[in-house]
Amino acid sequence: MAGSSQARSVARRLAMQAIYQAQLNAQPWQDLHQQFLANADMPRADGEYFRELVEQVCGARERLDADLATLLDRPPKDLDPVEHAILLIGMYELEARSDVPFRVVINEGVGLARKFGATDGHKYVNAVLDRAAARLRASERGSPSN
Repeated sequence: MAGSSQARSVARRLAMQAIYQAQLNAQPWQDLHQQFLANADMPRADGEYFRELVEQVCGARERLDADLATLLDRPPKDLDPVEHAILLIGMYELEARSDVPFRVVINEGVGLARKFGATDGHKYVNAVLDRAAARLRASERGSPSN
């Protein structure tokens, strides 16, 4: 189960919650990781993927924000914190996890934004991640398959 797509989805949701929390109350990624290990949904999550997302996104936050800033219509600090956390995860996955198809990154981000974000936040997340995928995964997007 650890590598299943459902376990990865749970890991992304928990990582989004941890990164959201870090935006409101700065703390080391290790503390967030430890805290979320006690979450009731953690047994259903890909724990290694959760750890990677929290560690890497928290560790590369400034660089990820700089990359995001080139795709946004406002400074990253002005984003809704939920959507910001989702976009940070999406940017990390698009940049560092070529094993995760760009469509999965976008769909997962949009799903999280629909569930946890502002009313139309999923549209914004979709647009930003689509622009990021066009730049970062141009070769993957190259062959029209729809």
